[in-house]
Amino acid sequence: MSRAAADRFESYYTEKLWELIPAFYRDDDGTADNAGVLRSIVEIIAAHAAALRRSNDKTWDDEFIDLCDSWAVPYLADLVATRLVSALNLRGRRVDVAKTIYYRRHKGTLRVLEELISDIAGWEGKVVEELRRLARTQHALDPKPQAYLGRFTGTPPGGYADIRRPRGAELTRLPFDEYFHSADVRKSRGTDGLYNIPKIAFYLYRLPALKVAQAMPGPGQTNRSFTFDPSGRDIPLFMRRARAENFDWDTWRSALEWELPVPMRCRVLGHAEYIVTEALVLFLIATAGLTNAAANDLRKLRNIRFPSEDGLRKALSALASSAALLAPAVYQPLLEQALVQDCGKSVLLPSYVPTGNLAAKSLRVNSAGVDVPSDRIVSGNLSAWTALAPNKRLVIDPERGRGLFLGAVPGALRVDYYYGFSGDIGAGTYDRSGSLSTVTSAIPPGGGAISAAQIDPGSLIVQGVTEISDNSTYGPVANKAGIQNAVIQTANQQRPYVRLQSSWTLDTGVNIGSLLVFEGLWIGGSGNFSLVLRGHYGSVTIRHSTFDPGGTDALGGVIAPMQLVVAGSVSSLTIDHSILASIAVQGTGIVERLTIQDSVLDAQNAGVPAIDLPATRADIFRTTVFGAINLDRLNASEALITGLANVADTQDGCFRFGAALKGSRLPHPYESYFIADLNHYFTSRRFGQPGYAQLSASAPPGLQTGAENGSEIGAFSALLNPIRLDGLRAKVDEYLPFGLIPDFVFET
Repeated sequence: MSRAAADRFESYYTEKLWELIPAFYRDDDGTADNAGVLRSIVEIIAAHAAALRRSNDKTWDDEFIDLCDSWAVPYLADLVATRLVSALNLRGRRVDVAKTIYYRRHKGTLRVLEELISDIAGWEGKVVEELRRLARTQHALDPKPQAYLGRFTGTPPGGYADIRRPRGAELTRLPFDEYFHSADVRKSRGTDGLYNIPKIAFYLYRLPALKVAQAMPGPGQTNRSFTFDPSGRDIPLFMRRARAENFDWDTWRSALEWELPVPMRCRVLGHAEYIVTEALVLFLIATAGLTNAAANDLRKLRNIRFPSEDGLRKALSALASSAALLAPAVYQPLLEQALVQDCGKSVLLPSYVPTGNLAAKSLRVNSAGVDVPSDRIVSGNLSAWTALAPNKRLVIDPERGRGLFLGAVPGALRVDYYYGFSGDIGAGTYDRSGSLSTVTSAIPPGGGAISAAQIDPGSLIVQGVTEISDNSTYGPVANKAGIQNAVIQTANQQRPYVRLQSSWTLDTGVNIGSLLVFEGLWIGGSGNFSLVLRGHYGSVTIRHSTFDPGGTDALGGVIAPMQLVVAGSVSSLTIDHSILASIAVQGTGIVERLTIQDSVLDAQNAGVPAIDLPATRADIFRTTVFGAINLDRLNASEALITGLANVADTQDGCFRFGAALKGSRLPHPYESYFIADLNHYFTSRRFGQPGYAQLSASAPPGLQTGAENGSEIGAFSALLNPIRLDGLRAKVDEYLPFGLIPDFVFET
């Protein structure tokens, strides 16, 4: 709740002023032909009085950058003489003013340059001096190589790499690259021309990692295998952002590989290092019954860092007491307690003996109510759904989002994982608290069928709100008749998967002008099904929801698109921050007014238009449409349409700051682009991939900065990524040492 809503100053001043008016005039205002005019005037005056009161109350707050209103930020900026970034980047402006003096004190250092990424752009990132990566003769004045250099490849400082080590080869052209390169004097273009003396590389991670907790995994090839994604897709699992907000600026450090929100690679998940300490030896004596002779043998390995479990096991096998040390009762707790904190496996997986918050781990597999411990998990390639890992229980392929138990699955599975996506569009686990309604009917958690009786149809007086409260998989779902004033929603930061086993029909029956809202739902199907609206609706709203656009599952099967079909009458259809397959009418169905904003429509079948509403007037704002559209009238802004657009009435409406396929029939275009092929300017066209519907770096400048405010065209226009990048460039130029050249590399 906002401060303005909480203080209720408007109501206070309205009643106070109303009581000052003589009762005769108040009575007359209530009985007049045009009743309430005087009351309305009083409410307007009261609103201004409330604004003045809040301004007076905040006079002291406006002197501090962390408390002031946005209008005061430029005035505080003048006091420290900083050059402000764009007014559209409100957060970046405020942080810039707050840390200007800190930036100047540390100007030219890597810490400031790296902090600018999150402070100004709001992304994660890492800054690398490319001079350090040049293959050259080292001399005594060179600083010592960074800790991670040569850690996996054995590469000497400034020397060429041993390419036989695959772990190091995976890191090439990444901020954690351990190889040293010959100078590249070409003009910067992506990673071309990166390795040169004056180059400073800014590796940018723009996608946030969103957590899914206690989800029901999708089916795999056998009953021992599964996919983390409940729809059965292959998706890359993300690592969470492991660097918490740190308000002590002097304790800053650069990010490690497993602390950035980026797709998890197999060897990062499998990266485990071990060290034997005296405390570990004493722990094994006390809890595992380790004999003194075996303990003395184990002490021979104290303070030696082993780069893998295989290395540790070989060292234990060479000891005289190897049989006792490799016994499961000793070896399993030894593995867990010897695992160091600064390695991928420790950060990404839950511990056998909990030492921290399990909810903060990037991956978690819960079998029959018990977490599978990290020492029993190994990473591997499950492209063929097979693996061989002695003494292990579970193999995880994070690059595909697959799992395989090497024995029988002891019970029902639940998984925690992170996925990446550009923005708050479609069903997701981001914060939606501002758009939720009070629940009147709760679906029992745990998944399963949803009956018609569990869906509250609402009434003229009371809104019926049906809520799903967890991340389970639900289905089948029964048809519902008698819809009058209904909301079907999911709890905040939850993303359940609703799998239909037949078309789902929602009918108003004899009701006229019914209201229906979908909030936060992810709806898919086990076949070629649709969500069908029958009857007479005054308003239908689809918000923060996903109607699965279809694709291919991990087994090669087809996931059919979930089409929205209007078989009745809808006066107003609103699609807000959602992902839909396609919209069409059936029989005598009609949609009078269609409004789409900050959304993606994806008709993967080229023969099916994304929007096929020939009698509808549409308003489309900041939306990406994969496919053709067929409408009566159109008013669009920042819309990107990859298929052929056919609008019957081109004398009404406008197509402004948008992009469409050449040959489209559209109303008067203004500052728009018509391109012969728009399908190849996206990071990904596959739903479920992190870069789905995201404009790629190869997109023409007109698409990347063609919006009215200078942002990109399409569904992610409101993210203001080009504006945030411009602000970052400006600040980097201000604090970068003279003569150096910044290169910006988008990793996500």
